[in-house]
Amino acid sequence: MGVRLMVVDDHRLLAEALASALKLRGHRVLAAAAPSAGAADLVIARAPEVCLLGTAAPAEPGVFDPVTKIKRERPQVAVLVLGPVPSPRGIAAAFAAGASGYVRHDERIEGVERAIMKARAGESAVAPTLLQGAFSELLNPAAQPDDEGQRLLQMLTPREVEVLVRVADGEDTRVIAAGMGIAPSTARTHVQRVLMKLGVGSRLEAAALAARTGLLDRASQPPVDRASHPPGASR
Repeated sequence: MGVRLMVVDDHRLLAEALASALKLRGHRVLAAAAPSAGAADLVIARAPEVCLLGTAAPAEPGVFDPVTKIKRERPQVAVLVLGPVPSPRGIAAAFAAGASGYVRHDERIEGVERAIMKARAGESAVAPTLLQGAFSELLNPAAQPDDEGQRLLQMLTPREVEVLVRVADGEDTRVIAAGMGIAPSTARTHVQRVLMKLGVGSRLEAAALAARTGLLDRASQPPVDRASHPPGASR
């Protein structure tokens, strides 16, 4: 027995093609319309058994608001989200809004039909591969990119940061010492420590590394924990 359906998608051509394919398989497709402010109202008014709701961005905030509205007004309508490969957050958001399942845009028509039948029967309809991918990402989240500039900055004392800034400005040991009010030998020691901590062999390399990683920009906006130790203060 065919299912009373509605197909709502961002791309009208895709919606109409899917609707036609489902009609050929014996289902009654009530409408195929692009999402708009009245899309949820249309579904509520027609009250299909299952609604296929397409989205291009399942992780966008508010994208599943129509699902929430449909389920609030017509809880008997099963909503299947139709979209790209989602992130765990996208799947979670869809189900939190009340969706009965998630179907990939590139799924074969047989897979779409199986999801429809499951949704009408009150079952969750999500491909095992999608669930496996979601769980894998949740259990093994991708490492965040390393902020090298911040990491290097945290290795330096406030005084060493000032020395690095002066080195990057092209000051020699004598000028650094005079500007900081310290002995040239002390300034030379600070420079050597900076080079060692940064893992470079020359002042030029230190200046280049600081510029490349954004360390100099960060040094110009010292964090709170450096406020109690201004660059010129003794340590």
